[in-house]
Amino acid sequence: MGVPAFFRWLSRKYPSIIVNCVEEKAKECNGVKAPIDTSKPNPNEVEFDNLYLDMNGIIHPCTHPEDKPAPKNEDEMMVAIFEYIDRIFNIVRPRRLLYMAIDGVAPRAKMNQQRSRRFRASKEGMEAAEEKQKIRQEILAKGGILPPEEVKERFDSNCITPGTEFMDNLAKCLRYYIADRLNSDPGWKNLTVILSDASAPGEGEHKIMDYIRRQRAQPNHDPNTHHCLCGADADLIMLGLATHEPNFTIIREEFKPNKPKPCALCNQMGHEVKDCQGLPREKQGKHDQFADSLPMAEQEFIFIRLCVLREYLERELTMASLPFTFDFERSVDDWVFMCFFVGNDFLPHLPSLEIREGAIDRLVNIYKNVVHKTGGYLTESGFVNLQRVQMIMLAVGEVEDSIFKKRKDDDDNFKRRQKEKRKRMKRDQPSFIPGGQFSPQALGNRSSPQAISNPRQAAFEMRMHDRQNSTTPSPNSSFNSDGSPSLAGGIKRKAEDSDSEPEPEDNIRLWETGWKQRYYKNKFDVDASDEKFRRKVVQSYVEGLCWVLRYYYQGCASWNWYYPFHYAPFASDFEGIADMPSDFEKGSKPFKPLEQLMGVFPAASGNFLPPTWRKLMTDPESSIIDFYPEDFAIDLNGKKYAWQGVALLPFVDERRLRAALEEVYPDLTPEENRRNSLGGDVLFVGKHHPLCDFIVEQYKTKNTEPVDIPPELCHGIQGKLTLNDNAVLPEQTVESPVPMLCDLTQNSAVSISFKDPQFGEDFIFKATVLPGAKKPAPVLKPGDWEKTNNDGRPWRPQLGFNRDRKPVHLDQSAFRTLGHTMPRERGMPGMYPNAVPLGAYGSPYARPLLGGQQQIPKLLSNLRPQESWRGPTPLFQQTPQR
Repeated sequence: MGVPAFFRWLSRKYPSIIVNCVEEKAKECNGVKAPIDTSKPNPNEVEFDNLYLDMNGIIHPCTHPEDKPAPKNEDEMMVAIFEYIDRIFNIVRPRRLLYMAIDGVAPRAKMNQQRSRRFRASKEGMEAAEEKQKIRQEILAKGGILPPEEVKERFDSNCITPGTEFMDNLAKCLRYYIADRLNSDPGWKNLTVILSDASAPGEGEHKIMDYIRRQRAQPNHDPNTHHCLCGADADLIMLGLATHEPNFTIIREEFKPNKPKPCALCNQMGHEVKDCQGLPREKQGKHDQFADSLPMAEQEFIFIRLCVLREYLERELTMASLPFTFDFERSVDDWVFMCFFVGNDFLPHLPSLEIREGAIDRLVNIYKNVVHKTGGYLTESGFVNLQRVQMIMLAVGEVEDSIFKKRKDDDDNFKRRQKEKRKRMKRDQPSFIPGGQFSPQALGNRSSPQAISNPRQAAFEMRMHDRQNSTTPSPNSSFNSDGSPSLAGGIKRKAEDSDSEPEPEDNIRLWETGWKQRYYKNKFDVDASDEKFRRKVVQSYVEGLCWVLRYYYQGCASWNWYYPFHYAPFASDFEGIADMPSDFEKGSKPFKPLEQLMGVFPAASGNFLPPTWRKLMTDPESSIIDFYPEDFAIDLNGKKYAWQGVALLPFVDERRLRAALEEVYPDLTPEENRRNSLGGDVLFVGKHHPLCDFIVEQYKTKNTEPVDIPPELCHGIQGKLTLNDNAVLPEQTVESPVPMLCDLTQNSAVSISFKDPQFGEDFIFKATVLPGAKKPAPVLKPGDWEKTNNDGRPWRPQLGFNRDRKPVHLDQSAFRTLGHTMPRERGMPGMYPNAVPLGAYGSPYARPLLGGQQQIPKLLSNLRPQESWRGPTPLFQQTPQR
């Protein structure tokens, strides 16, 4: 989701939603790791039914990791993906379903963001390579020492897009992986596995949500199914809330900012490429045993409990004295809708709403104030009431001016504090730093400081420097009338005291009068008085809000719709939106995979396309050459870093693109035609699964018609099954696409094509809690939840998922041991004394033993009963004894 700060804001505001994952580690014996038995109870003390994997959140960190060396080739990448899935499976241990979803062809609204990302990735990669080569030559010219340059082909992460050979190979590898685990892992014994690869259209997380929506609408669905979704995108939290399932958990990697990375030139830690000086590598450890090792720690995982987030939201959104009946589920839908205004993958955020400035809290407060006038909720099952949204937006528009002015004041205050901090650090830094064994060492540094050759000389130099600093005034110091140096002297301003980074020029100046005119003139190149154009921008944005909410709650309303501008309007422009149409064309179709590649790839990534298609990106005579600029501008739009800015790329004209591709379609080979076709989901089961015999029977009878899954054989899962041409079949060898892994010669798993239950085009999935669903027990702390809501019972903290976890206790033998060690007779009646046991080392009650004398404890007979609570006299207050 296009809100980088959303999860950070959410975890700080609602801290109890996060639980650290308990992970069982594999035990090692004689250098061999014993596999973990995932059929045993979950160590997190919660049993999950379904695990959904948004695979793109796994593929990216496994193919080009940031915190460890990248895999050498594609085979190692596939093995890394297998190990990552194994680790997630070990933590979650689903009992009914494992659903793997890879991003397929996306809707046109998403393709614009993908296009921006891929063009940026290509541009930044080329710029980084050029800068690295330039700095390398400068260092070598100065006599610096650098390791030899590796001749290694750079992995282009743009290949992680539907239609490429990489994604086709990944689908083959995952089919092999699933068959292998169904044959060998006891935790997969009764599991239903569904693989939705890149040939199935739709984003991974939305394919998962579509599956959940369609299963919820079936009569055999269990309303108390415990779902767990793995993914790092912030919009998964919104999607989980939109399901209205009472038991929904998200698992993701724990985000640890500012992790150290080695320099890309010299492979040493502690500096970036631009600061590299080509110094020889320092010795690490006594025998240089840490020469090639990076300080790495295995990535930890966390659970995000949406049931606890629902508790927080119920407390925050509950409103009294409403003119209509309060419905918490509808208010959750409104909260999800309001979060779209601060940014998402399909629309730019409104200029006045920044999540770091508390925009969501501001929207919620306005919503609670205005909802009394609206007469109802903003949304219902994914459909927006624009008349009520208009009241919210105009209320935000009334405070837009003050928001911009406060933003400017906060920014100025921050710059002033940073400037003062830099001055203070420069003034307070030591003028002399000793070397050798007296040199300061970083905490946790493995290398021991080198001994100095002449300690007397070093001590003498330190004393002399200290004396000079205390007596000799600096050349920039001023003097008092008596000639003594003044402490408040006028220090001459140097160039480096000024702000080192030049600020980008801001032509909009939102904090000054006339900001709306300047914004439209600068961003859209039209006059703000052009009411017709402003109306067009607002209408497109309103269409986008309706499309996004429908996408989250009902599925893709239109594959062709997209927001045709780079910037958003102001909240105060949302006048008269109640009459704007929000219907979308029906029957729209997604792009084909290779067509999407042409729509999102820069020319630098054209090697993933057929030769004649690639030529359309580079040939000056091409009719669509303007879609592939070699360079493009990035508008910082008030931000500091380029990655936060707006890439000003031309939008792809679908009609021109299809007309150009008609000429090159005949050049496709049969293999490329296969990769360019749209596919579907595949269902896998092992020999112990109740559905296995049913599927095998379909292959024996060669039934070509789709058949319904008997829900009693598959945990209530429903859908249609059809025979698969490239199926995994029992007693047939499954060849390994990875050379380092063995073929499966004794296979007993089976696969078949699967299709979700189908509904009419006008069917509406209801956004409600299903009948029979049990609300999870509340878990919030008294500080988060009023004690009156605890029914007067004493509050007990909940550790992890299980509120019935037994606390640590002592058994009878432990109490007997405690009684022997600390007898009750020695202290006050009914209390353990504060005295340590007899003969204990350092006891203040034991006198020194003389020869042959038995130790006698010194009794505290002079203590008055009312002073007994004070305990024994501390050792430092006792009179010394001879």
